[in-house]
Amino acid sequence: MSELINTRNTQTIIRSKLLTGVSALALTVYVSSANMAKAEDADRPTVWIELGGQMENASGLGANFAPGFLTAYPGSPVIWKGVSPLEAQHLPLSFGDEGRISLQPKDSDWSLTAAVQYGRSGNRTHVHHQTSRVFTGQPGTASQIAPPKTDIERFADTKADGSESHLIADFSVGKDVGLGLFGSASSSTIDIGVRFAQFASRKNIDLRARPDFNITKYFNNFPIATFHNYYVVGQASRSFHGLGPMLSWNNSMPFAGSTQDGEIAMDWGVNAGVLFGKQSVQVLHHESAQKFHGFPGIGKYSSVYNHTPLPRDEKRSVTVPNVGGFAGLSYRYSDAKISVGYRADLFVNAMDTGIDASNSSNVLFHGPYATVSIGLGG
Repeated sequence: MSELINTRNTQTIIRSKLLTGVSALALTVYVSSANMAKAEDADRPTVWIELGGQMENASGLGANFAPGFLTAYPGSPVIWKGVSPLEAQHLPLSFGDEGRISLQPKDSDWSLTAAVQYGRSGNRTHVHHQTSRVFTGQPGTASQIAPPKTDIERFADTKADGSESHLIADFSVGKDVGLGLFGSASSSTIDIGVRFAQFASRKNIDLRARPDFNITKYFNNFPIATFHNYYVVGQASRSFHGLGPMLSWNNSMPFAGSTQDGEIAMDWGVNAGVLFGKQSVQVLHHESAQKFHGFPGIGKYSSVYNHTPLPRDEKRSVTVPNVGGFAGLSYRYSDAKISVGYRADLFVNAMDTGIDASNSSNVLFHGPYATVSIGLGG
């Protein structure tokens, strides 16, 4: 018998995000439509304000607690059936918000930009699997059979919760160097500036399991059993923050329409930089096992092992290369724009994901985004 209890309401979160996105999109289309009539007479906006959101996969923020006894029971139905203790620790997709403001003075190819992205995710999961057996005693005549008894035979109970958050802020100066590289209406901008990044993650686990149950023999029609009880508890907290120079190249190539009547463009860009900062980690965990032998419920327990490593509390200075890129489509009027696309950012060896020893891992964020922009001034 198995039961899965998961307190995350992912569908509710997704529906809420979709509703918010659709509402924002409808408002933007309305505002853009109201401005169409006067778009022909408007000059190029000097200020662009952009708001949006993203849905991202995040990896490299922290290793799962993986006690050694799991590999000793590869076919166990209470461990690997349905959601395993490892899968219960996985974080769901990250939802976040982003904003950008750009200033480009009149009659200038230079611009100033400030941008920020923020995302987070979390879960709290309870998974319980068990099997049961009816004990009927030693086979024989009806008079020799012991009264039936139903008891929990094998089980695994996992409680896990975790969270992650990430913040990326950019401040840059850019110059339009398009010069018709991708057509007379295209733009190509090189930006140089600084990037600040901060990541944090947390994981907790409480795992109790009896993955085996064996009847070795019968005594007076009652079973003598052996089994193992395992108990695992762990807590981990990790973070990174850093600051450093960044260089980016952003492009937009219109291929249909016009800015007065509505223009569709292909957008793409790449970025590279290096961050100088610190990573920290705090890990505390305990694992123990006991062996049981005797009549179920009244037998004897003996300790198999009791493993409690020294807590880890470490901080170190690190240098983290960062590369990323995006590709998407935009629909633009003279003073409004809607953009959708896919973006990825890789931070090399940014987080210490080790449990008992240091292990630096790459942090990768990737996923779709959508933004709306409004141009002001002229």
